[in-house]
Amino acid sequence: MATTDDDVLHVHPDRLLPADPTLRPLARELYESVKDLPIISPHGHVPPQWLADDEPFADPTSLLISPDHYINRLLHASGVDLADLGAGGRELTPEQSRRAFHLLCEHWKVYRGTPMKFWFESVLSDVFGIALVPSERTADEIYDRITAAIATPEFRPRALYQRFGIEFLATTDDPADDLRHHAKLAADETWTGTVAPTLRPDKYLEPATPAWNSLVDTLGQVAGVDTGTYAGWVEAMENRRAFFKAHGAVSSDHSHRDARAERLDDAEAQRLYARARAGEITPTEGDTLRRHFVFQQARMASEDGLVMTMHPGVVRNHHTPTLDAHGADVGADIPMAVEFSEALKPVLSAFGTAPNFQLVLFTIDETVYSRELAPLAGFYPSVYVGAPWWFIDEAEGIKRYRRSITGSAGFSRTSGFIDDTRAFLSIPARHDMNRRIDSAFLAELVADHRLTMAEALDSAYDLVVTQPRKAFKL
Repeated sequence: MATTDDDVLHVHPDRLLPADPTLRPLARELYESVKDLPIISPHGHVPPQWLADDEPFADPTSLLISPDHYINRLLHASGVDLADLGAGGRELTPEQSRRAFHLLCEHWKVYRGTPMKFWFESVLSDVFGIALVPSERTADEIYDRITAAIATPEFRPRALYQRFGIEFLATTDDPADDLRHHAKLAADETWTGTVAPTLRPDKYLEPATPAWNSLVDTLGQVAGVDTGTYAGWVEAMENRRAFFKAHGAVSSDHSHRDARAERLDDAEAQRLYARARAGEITPTEGDTLRRHFVFQQARMASEDGLVMTMHPGVVRNHHTPTLDAHGADVGADIPMAVEFSEALKPVLSAFGTAPNFQLVLFTIDETVYSRELAPLAGFYPSVYVGAPWWFIDEAEGIKRYRRSITGSAGFSRTSGFIDDTRAFLSIPARHDMNRRIDSAFLAELVADHRLTMAEALDSAYDLVVTQPRKAFKL
């Protein structure tokens, strides 16, 4: 293909740094100090099997498009069928894979101004050395060059893990998972990285859902406990938490429609549990029991030391036909308003000053950053404000986050960056984006004489390394 000037991808070294000539040199110095620091990724969705088996990636689409619901949702909004992208685990033929990649490139214009453009262009340029703008003209050449690259040893999952400078990578795992891929990595003397499981028990905490009873049966089977009673459920969950911790887990992850966690007395918990097991529980009763289950997860966290992360306030699977056709996690989840202060008061009254309890709070509802999350983290030693996430882990969202919380919580009560991604190759791009924006924010504080450059450099390091290690007890 004969390229034109319009086909050439220009990835500027100062992208996302301030345009102000006073601020840019300051931001550039701060960014240079952190850009090559190791990546700590304490929450994400990369399949551990990729690293355990270390097999070559199959094709560009299944690597870069199918698992990335950030990419898929905008294509869907532009009229592309999710089935044509391999969403929901659908396998594509080689011809279909190439066609899916064409669909992305043909619609590249829709990503202007989005973080996906930054991430994808960084992957093309920094990972593959491809300086081509995605378009209908360039799609085949990009696809072919990526295909050739991923067939080489340098692009195996473990080689990329080392190349990316990843120090710690957490996966997200079902409580009933046998964690065999994590065990395989731990037993491999040639493996020098750290990949830890994360307990995600949401499905087992929603007793009014149709699948709950069968899930709880499975939970009892893998734990070797009779989950016919509420006490059995508690014992089984404690068993699985211990199993995960023994396999390197440092946290559990929770996402429900609201943040409330409130303890019931034992008799009421047993009564509602029995109704749930009998299939008779109402939705209102189910919410009540679920909130008690979440409280019990906090109680367990205060005892076993697993960090508890919460990101409530999402309408899951907003479009039922999409859920039916493709399953969950394909981009159809929509944010909603959420309240934290009253919802978490029972948990924080019980465990907020307990020395072994740590709670990291994420939200897509930006209205609560300055009103609730920063003040909570500014008082409770157990609480950290999670990084901008999902719909707001983009340039302006990260800037708003820093401006909203820093006055009340400073930098020391934050979690460090969370990439929360299924797209393995985008991990360094996402962390790089955050480091650039945080450097820009710190540069403003230096220019305003609110920080010295020495303090800003120290803070820049803390945001990348110290805070995630502290918030997740690494």
